[in-house]
Amino acid sequence: MPASISLLEDLAANLSPGGLLTEAGDVAPYCTDWRGLFHGEACAVMRPADTAELARAVTICAAHGARIVPQGGNTGLCGGATPPDHGLNVVLVLSRLNRIVSIDPVGQTMVVEAGVTLAAAQNAARDAGLMLPLSIAAEGTAQIGGLIATNAGGTRTVRYGNMRELTLGLEAVTADGDVLDLMRPLRKDNTGYALKHLLIGSEGTLGIVTRAIIQLQPKLAHTEVALCAVPDAGAALDLFAALRARDPMAVEAFEFMSGAGMALTCEMIPEVGWPLSETPGTSDYVLIELGTRDPSRDLRTLMEAVLEDTLDRGVVIDAVLAESETQSQGLWRLREEHTEAQKRAGASIKNDVSVPVPAIPELIARATAACEALCPGIRCVPFGHMGDGNIHFNLVQPADAAGADFLALSPSLMAAVNDVVRALNGSFSAEHGVGQLKTKMMPDWRGGTELALMRAIRTAFDPASRLNPGKVLPADPASSPKAG
Repeated sequence: MPASISLLEDLAANLSPGGLLTEAGDVAPYCTDWRGLFHGEACAVMRPADTAELARAVTICAAHGARIVPQGGNTGLCGGATPPDHGLNVVLVLSRLNRIVSIDPVGQTMVVEAGVTLAAAQNAARDAGLMLPLSIAAEGTAQIGGLIATNAGGTRTVRYGNMRELTLGLEAVTADGDVLDLMRPLRKDNTGYALKHLLIGSEGTLGIVTRAIIQLQPKLAHTEVALCAVPDAGAALDLFAALRARDPMAVEAFEFMSGAGMALTCEMIPEVGWPLSETPGTSDYVLIELGTRDPSRDLRTLMEAVLEDTLDRGVVIDAVLAESETQSQGLWRLREEHTEAQKRAGASIKNDVSVPVPAIPELIARATAACEALCPGIRCVPFGHMGDGNIHFNLVQPADAAGADFLALSPSLMAAVNDVVRALNGSFSAEHGVGQLKTKMMPDWRGGTELALMRAIRTAFDPASRLNPGKVLPADPASSPKAG
């Protein structure tokens, strides 16, 4: 009996109704990423209903030598949830583990299963008078397990940290089907190695997250949102420093948008509207959100004082403060539509990089010059989370170029950006992960002892590398078969 048939029979006998997909047409959608850039093969899709069922399925896969590719909302940008294009692979979908188990209003935590979407968790927290501060574009689709596996960031990292800082405890299934219970909601726990932190950000290569304890916050009493035009990225940093000098705990978000990116967004999506007197793209721009939990706190006066000071010093050229929730949403839309505008403008190359915050102006200037030298007419669109050092240095094809010709330059253009990032002691992956897109870069950036220790950790958790193979770490040359 072929291995795949025997495997499927055993899985079918142990998964509840609806828990196993085997028809080619049913399996195919789970074998590609949402952008259609990565394609793989799988003999089945497992959809367990709870942790116990999942653990049994993993044990069965281990017995048959099948490789498991965990998949949450499949919203990643690096192919981290797409199976390989060869071998005996099973996709593990977590969408049926979608229960919000409990919310603790005193400890301000929630226990959720891995398949709960971020939006559902946010809504549940809100209904309990609390907030889950993680905020990303794919909130309605991205799932808690995937957010933990990739250590997701977003617009509020400057205030609350990444998913790592928001994850107090978790439960995971190991490569051999054991359930690892790390569900301890403790701020202080110095009992040995922090296995939780190894699993967070491991992209499903060390274990499969099934439940988590998430740190919540009290709801904000009110916010203030402003869009500011600034001469350049250096001035944007001066504005950031001025805000933090007044009240660092009030800054909920500090988002940078280049003039080129704003001009492109207003051109491609004119319905976003434009609130400033200058033509879009004349300056660079910053979106600020301040927040407080104190109903008596006057954030408007704080924002106005900072803007008055920075306008007087030439740090800010122009600014608009939202007068209503609708206006706040309109200002945020100018930031949030950057990705869609780039898609409408043609082929694009995405770089998710981070550098020390003071180095951002140098990153933008040097990387822009390097890319323009390689591809005249290229549209460099740096934007993103300036407050935490994470810039999406995206590149859009020249208006008169063919998309395929532009994408053929991807290796050299990405190398040009990353050469600058490396020189500034930064990272080629800030919040999107490594997946399969960037594994080949790992030896150059995390070589020697660091990479060897990562390999040893993976071997300790999963000696056969059956969990999410081909992700995060490249194949180890020392373990590859020798020719001859």
